[in-house]
Amino acid sequence: MLRKTRIILAAIFYIAITALFLDFTGTLHAWLGWMAKIQFLPALLALNTGVVVLLVLLTLLFGRVYCSVICPLGVMQDIFAWFGKKVKKNRYSYSPEKKWLRYIVLALFIVSLLVGTGILAHLIAPYSAYGRIANNLLAPIYQWGNNGLAYLAERAESYAFYETEVWIRSTTTFAIAIASIIIIGILAWRGGRTWCNTICPVGTVLGFVSRFSWLKPVIDTTKCNGCGLCARNCKAACINSKEHSIDYSRCVACMDCIESCKKGAISYDHRPRKASSNEESSSVDTSRRTFLTTTAVVAATTAIKAQEKKVDGGLAVIEDKIAPERQTHLVPPGSLSARNFAQHCTACQLCVSACPNGVLSPSTKLDRLMQPEMSYDRGYCRPECTKCSDVCPTGAIRPITREQKSSTQVGHAVFIMKNCVSITDGVNCGNCARHCPTGAIQMVNSEEGNRRSPRIPAINIERCIGCGACENLCPARPFSAIYVEGHERHKEI
Repeated sequence: MLRKTRIILAAIFYIAITALFLDFTGTLHAWLGWMAKIQFLPALLALNTGVVVLLVLLTLLFGRVYCSVICPLGVMQDIFAWFGKKVKKNRYSYSPEKKWLRYIVLALFIVSLLVGTGILAHLIAPYSAYGRIANNLLAPIYQWGNNGLAYLAERAESYAFYETEVWIRSTTTFAIAIASIIIIGILAWRGGRTWCNTICPVGTVLGFVSRFSWLKPVIDTTKCNGCGLCARNCKAACINSKEHSIDYSRCVACMDCIESCKKGAISYDHRPRKASSNEESSSVDTSRRTFLTTTAVVAATTAIKAQEKKVDGGLAVIEDKIAPERQTHLVPPGSLSARNFAQHCTACQLCVSACPNGVLSPSTKLDRLMQPEMSYDRGYCRPECTKCSDVCPTGAIRPITREQKSSTQVGHAVFIMKNCVSITDGVNCGNCARHCPTGAIQMVNSEEGNRRSPRIPAINIERCIGCGACENLCPARPFSAIYVEGHERHKEI
């Protein structure tokens, strides 16, 4: 029953968290958004003390159930491992802990956060890694399926479904997502929880805590016949059947060993493991000191870090726009500043999945690789939309109301006269002024005092909020005649 209960709970969490990345309507976040916010690293970066304490207490009571139930990347590994066991049963064996590798990766992870270049952290953080996989690989499949249903529904004169555009937001991030699922999938297929117990920094930190958990799998030496069946079914490779010992820092409380033992020699109990020698007691004390040191470092680190449409009505080919070279990139309202956003964002890309306007896409710049940034190629940031701030689990985008967003300046518009169709083609346009939601753009004569001269936009920078409506709707090709330059720090207007 313990194993079945764990599997049921894991399936619920996995399906629900995956649905958050697939749901392009934004309706599920109101009900399931809390599941993203209880992920360990996002809770740390958001300084959500209550969630962090709860997860630590959960681990102290039940072991690393977070890794086997709550973490979506951990559950995904179990799925790959399950398929691997279908090919070959009893495929695992005990292997000593690669402590040096775990500590080196954890140290590099912390340093990556401290120095402000979180590329390594974004690559190996479990929730972020799974978010990229879901957003780049699973979401397009889901959207294509939805579009197929929408097509069939339309033929049946039903509007239960509606089509959504499917496009690759970043080829770099797409390639990283493919590489991630291949590497993690192969490791899980062959060795079960190899990634969790050698690479994952969250697994390493919770491994320290789980050494002292109250409930844990315990081997009864009076019943054990040394068959090794438990070790051959342990996907964490942490059971040494010869010495009747379990490495609790790697045990993810999957209960597979209890299920596989034919003699009932393994139970999920609170009995402490007896030390066999003074050397073992010494190792426990060392582990305790290491845990306290690592926890302090992680806490300190957290506090510091705290496809385009090609034709116009099917008649004329439309030339693609070329994105402008901004001196300062744009980050969403609620981010407070580019620095605050970079420090807290884990590149999980949940906001990218939730953005209904196609404004957010992963960056390809090395200093902020895979972190979302704003671009107005496909849409603009509508003042009434707060989806990204509603779903962000790390505090990189703080919750913001519609009223606050309408008065938050993330950048300002810049006009380039030589690109304007009023000048180049001699036509009346005014698209930017008509669609500016704040009235920051007015059309004036290009030549002062000459009423017959072409009319061009004049920008009131103090009223502009940087929403990008002007840039997105500008008909000039390939370069817009007006674009938005980002601000390092956002301000209220």
